[in-house]
Amino acid sequence: MSPTSFNHLMTALPLRPNFFGAGSVEVAPPAGANEGGIRRLAISSTKLVESPAPGVFTIPDLVDYAVKKYGERYSAVAWRDVIRIHEEQKEVVKVVAGKEVKETKVWKLAELGPYQFINYVEFDKKIKSVAAGLIQLGIKKEHVVNIYSQTSVNWQLLSHACILLSTTIATAYDTLGVEGLQHSLNEPESYGLFTNAELLSVLLQVLPNTPHLQVVVYDGIATPSIVESLKSCRPDITFIHLDELITLGSTLDPTQFASTLKERRPTPDTLACIMYTSGSTGAPKGVCLSNSNLIASVGSISLVFGPHIGEGQIYLAYLPLAHVLEFMVELAALFVGITSGYARPKTLTDAGVKNCRGDLAELKPHIMFGVPSVWETIRKGIVGKLNEAGFIKQALFNGALAAKKAQTPLLSGLGEKVVLSKLKEATGGRLVFAMNGGAPISEATQEFLSLTVMPMFQGYGMTETCGMCCLLPPEAMRFGAVGLPVPSLEVKFLDVPSAGYLSSNSPPQGEICVRGPSLTKGYYKRPDLNDDETIFTKDGWFRTGDVGQWNEDGTISVIDRIKNLVKLQHGEYIALERLEVIYKSSNFVTNLCIHATSGAPRPLAIIIPHEVNLRQALKSNPKLSNLAQEDLHTLCSHEDVKALVLKACVDLGRQNGFKPVELICGVVLTATEWTPENGLVTAAQKVVRNKIAKTFESDINNIYTSA
Repeated sequence: MSPTSFNHLMTALPLRPNFFGAGSVEVAPPAGANEGGIRRLAISSTKLVESPAPGVFTIPDLVDYAVKKYGERYSAVAWRDVIRIHEEQKEVVKVVAGKEVKETKVWKLAELGPYQFINYVEFDKKIKSVAAGLIQLGIKKEHVVNIYSQTSVNWQLLSHACILLSTTIATAYDTLGVEGLQHSLNEPESYGLFTNAELLSVLLQVLPNTPHLQVVVYDGIATPSIVESLKSCRPDITFIHLDELITLGSTLDPTQFASTLKERRPTPDTLACIMYTSGSTGAPKGVCLSNSNLIASVGSISLVFGPHIGEGQIYLAYLPLAHVLEFMVELAALFVGITSGYARPKTLTDAGVKNCRGDLAELKPHIMFGVPSVWETIRKGIVGKLNEAGFIKQALFNGALAAKKAQTPLLSGLGEKVVLSKLKEATGGRLVFAMNGGAPISEATQEFLSLTVMPMFQGYGMTETCGMCCLLPPEAMRFGAVGLPVPSLEVKFLDVPSAGYLSSNSPPQGEICVRGPSLTKGYYKRPDLNDDETIFTKDGWFRTGDVGQWNEDGTISVIDRIKNLVKLQHGEYIALERLEVIYKSSNFVTNLCIHATSGAPRPLAIIIPHEVNLRQALKSNPKLSNLAQEDLHTLCSHEDVKALVLKACVDLGRQNGFKPVELICGVVLTATEWTPENGLVTAAQKVVRNKIAKTFESDINNIYTSA
C-alpha cells in the first residue's frame, strides 16, 4: 500500500497533506568512510526542537502552561477506586495421565467504582499539597525520592511534587523483587520512598539493607501489623500515609511555602528523574533525565501528534509509569489537554471485574498505547473467538476485512457497521488511534488491528532518548516502519561490516546513532559506561546498538539488534529479535524466545503456547482431537503437539521470506508463565535470554543433538 491508501483507516484524524515533505533529509555529509550522513526530520532540519511552546522549559512550566490554557474546562486525570475484592472459587477439571482430576482455583476479581475526574486547576492544587507535605517532612533539593508504585494518579502527584521542588525522583517497577528494589534504592542513596500498601511486605525485606532511607510515604489500606513490623525493623524511618502527608502540608505557612517554591523551582538543567532500565542484560542502569531532556521530547510528541489529538479526549493510562514510554506520554497528555484515565492491566476487560464494567468499557478512551505483547494478546483473542464462532461468522469477518483492505466502499461500510463495530465495542468504541512502543510489532498484527479496531502507529526509542527516537505520524502511515526521526534528535548510521549492514547499501543500513536535546547526558554513577565510546562518542552521539534501514519515504525500519546477532554453523548471521517479531505473531504463541548458539545449524524457539488457539486447532484435527482435553503441561511434552506448533512457525517464517537458516529447527514448549518474579522476563516484559537458555538447557541440548 502507498501512504495515501491508508487515508480510509484514519477518517477521524485531521490529516495534514505533505506536512512532513520528504520525511527526513540529510543535513550533513558523512564524517568518515564507515558511516552515513546526518539526517533530521525535514520540518526541523534547520533547528532541533527544544520546547513545545514559548516559556516552557521545565516540567513545572509545562504544568503552569496546561493550567492556564485548560483550567477547569477539561479533566487532567481520572481514576477508579476499588470498592472490594471478590474471591471466587472455581472447580477446574483437567485430564492428567488419562484421568480426570478436579482442582479448586481462587480467582480474585475487583469491584470498582465509577471514574472520578479532576480538572487541571484541581490537579495543580493536589501537586502543591503534596509538595508542602514533603517540605514539612524535610525533603531537600539534594535528596532523591524513589517511586515504587503501580501506575496511578498518586504516582504522578508525587513525581510532580518532587520535580517542583528540584528533588530528583528515581523509578522502580512495582513488579521488582527484593534485589531489584534494593539496587534502585541504594545506588542513588534514596532518602525518601513512595509506595503502595500492598508492596510494603516487599519493602520490609529490604529495609535492613537500605541505610540512606529515612522517609516512606504510602497509599492504600495497610494492615496495622505490617506497619508495626516496618516501624520495628527501622524505628529511625518516618512512615506516613499520603493522606496524612497532605494534612501535614496544610500546616505549612503559605508565605513560607511560596518562598520555598520560588527558591527551589528547577532550571532546565535540573535532574528531574533517574529512570532505571528494566535490566535485561544485567543490573538496571539509572538513566539521568533532566527537565530539558523531558521537555524537548514533549515538544517532539506535540509537534508530530498534537494536531491529531482533540482537547478533552481521553488517554488510557495503564502501562508502568516506571517505563519511559508511559512517563513521556502522560507528560505530553498534560501539555495537549487530554485526560489520563488510569486503569489496571487485570481490569481492562469485563472478565477481570465483578459487578461493574471493565476499564475500557467504562472509560471509553480515544487513545491507547501498548507494547507488542498487549497487541498480540488482543489479536489472538479475536482470532480465538472467531475460531469458536463457526464457519458463517468467520466468513462474515473475513469478508468485512477483505472489503476494508480493498477499500470497496459499499461492502467496507456494511462490514464496518455489522461486523467490525462489535470488535470496537470491546475497547470502548471511541478509539481514534493506538501506538505501539517498547519493541517492534509484526506487520501482520499492525495491519490486522488497523483494519479491525483502530489505526495503529509505531514509535521507537529507549530510556536514554526519553522514549522517542522515531514516531510514525498518520501522514506517513505505513506498515513495517517505526517512523520518522523525532524533531528533537538527529540520526546517522554507523556501518556494521561483520554483518553486512553498510551505509553504502541500497537501502542504507547501519547502527542507529542519535544526538540532540532529548538525549540523556549519561548514566547515574556509571563513569565506566559514560566514558565508553562504544556507547557515547566524544562528539555527543549515542550508539543505540540497534540496526536501522532508511526507507525511500524517509522513515526508518529497525531490522536488527547488534548484541543479538548470532553467527551460525556456516558463517551466516541471524538476528534473534527480528525473528522473534515474526514468530511471536503465530496464533499458537503467547510468548517466545528465539535461541541459537554460535555454531548451531539453525535457531530454535522456546514457546509458551496460546492455550485456547492450540486446543481449538487440536479439536479440528481428526488425528489429534483426542489430545484437546489434556492438561497444558501434557500437551507441551507431546511430540505431535510440538510438531504442529513447529510447522505453523516454519510456515509463517517462509511466508515472511525467511532464509533457510532463519527457519527454526525445533520448539521447546512450556506451560510455565514467564514473569519478573521468576526472572525470565524483565519488568518491561523483555525476555531475559541467558536465564531462559539456562532454564531450558537440557531441552535445547536435546534438540541440537538430534538436529
